[in-house]
Amino acid sequence: MEKIVRQSMLYDFYGELLTEHQKSVYEDVVNNDMSYSEIARLNNISRQGVYDMVRRCDKILEEYEEKLMLVHKFMKAQEQVQKIKECADELKAINSDERLAGRIEDIVNYSDKILEDF
Repeated sequence: MEKIVRQSMLYDFYGELLTEHQKSVYEDVVNNDMSYSEIARLNNISRQGVYDMVRRCDKILEEYEEKLMLVHKFMKAQEQVQKIKECADELKAINSDERLAGRIEDIVNYSDKILEDF
């Protein structure tokens, strides 16, 4: 997985466990694509301070993932939901019963809801 995508996912799952200052800096780097210089200037800290904080946050977030594995579980759930959708599409293709097609669509919608609730 690309580094920035992984950082973003880890932040989405565990970001609330960081301090407000860590969240602000990390979000600017990962989600707002700001340079270390820009962030340093806005927060009155050195570029090195920003760099160190980002590395520290990466480490903290990776440690949470090692223990809780929420990103891993989410990725597995995504794969399983995709398989459910593929099976549902196959069933719709071989069956012309509209009532059954509606129930198959319900299954797909429930599967999507599972991912949304993550």
